[in-house]
Amino acid sequence: MLTTTTTTPSYRNMEELQLRKEELRKSIQDERQKIGELWLGLTSPQPASSKGELVTSIITNSITAIDAFLLMRKLMKIYGNFFHKTKKKKR
Repeated sequence: MLTTTTTTPSYRNMEELQLRKEELRKSIQDERQKIGELWLGLTSPQPASSKGELVTSIITNSITAIDAFLLMRKLMKIYGNFFHKTKKKKR
């Protein structure tokens, strides 16, 4: 069985602790920036290099939009009563 031991750093005063806190904050900010750049690269549309690719991307996006619309319509038909208040019938 493998055992790993992790040691927590010991700080002698508040200044060392504050410096470490700032280092961690900067590291977290850098990671957030990298994630933001990657997300922007994934979500931004890529320019088509030819007319064929442009037409293909338009068709693909249209099919995706129609598919999403039909899926929502189907889900609302099946589970729509969870989102709407129904009036009780009086007897």
